[in-house]
Amino acid sequence: MSEQVEWSEPETAAAPVVAALTPADAADAARLVAFGLQPKLQPARDQEYGELLRRYREDPAFARLADAVATGLGLVVLEVSPRAGMAVTAAEDSVFAVRMGDYARRTSADSVDRFLHGLAHLAVAAMAFPRPEDLADDGYIGRVSVNGVDAFVRQACRRLEERAEAQGENTDPASDAPGLESAWRIWARRSSTGATKDARRLAGSTTGIIGKAVGFLTDSGFLQRTGDDNGGTYRTTARYQLQVRDMAGSAAMAELLELGIVPVTDGTATLLPAEETDDLELVADAGLPFHS
Repeated sequence: MSEQVEWSEPETAAAPVVAALTPADAADAARLVAFGLQPKLQPARDQEYGELLRRYREDPAFARLADAVATGLGLVVLEVSPRAGMAVTAAEDSVFAVRMGDYARRTSADSVDRFLHGLAHLAVAAMAFPRPEDLADDGYIGRVSVNGVDAFVRQACRRLEERAEAQGENTDPASDAPGLESAWRIWARRSSTGATKDARRLAGSTTGIIGKAVGFLTDSGFLQRTGDDNGGTYRTTARYQLQVRDMAGSAAMAELLELGIVPVTDGTATLLPAEETDDLELVADAGLPFHS
């Protein structure tokens, strides 16, 4: 009869004891997410916010709890850092989602105007971060102006018109044509400013639409207003950079950049000069952001 040999696992070091998370921890995690939903709030200016951010970065269990709270609310955590705070964006099915259609309907019941509002947001993003390296550089700050964005879109319209003429497309493009092909005629036909009796720009003018777009982005903590020149000047925030990174692969933005108006390979300028033509009417004093 053979002798039975007992095997035993080698002794291992005792795993560190991790304190169980409490309801108070869950409340702190939810509080951090709530701070993240206040995009204008700067962590450096709120002690509690700063402390919760530090805890998130230093306590993995707390970070997982905060991420779970965000997920449960239909939010996607883009970044958690001192520069951006807890930057979150809403998933499509989240109660916090602000859809472009909802945003535009607040401004106009006209479907064409809603289309132009979407194009304005696209143009602001393309001008703010025209090159991949701009999006990749956390220290990069984009700058735009209302008149500059309008001039950029009108230059894009001219480029698209030339392309349509070269292809013999003298009528409105087919329904399956790229989005910008169906947009340039609408934007080009719309007045840049319009006029009211007190010289204010009309809400339905292209600069009025851009003004509404940048105002919305400012209220959402994505832009900061820096002055009144050129229809209003703005600088980007860390949160906006994260948002544009998320949308940079969209077909519409890629199509806009591929027109060659905004260079995406060298760093010589963020907007190329317009062609010398008499029929290309740029906004007066557009303040195009030429800079190296």
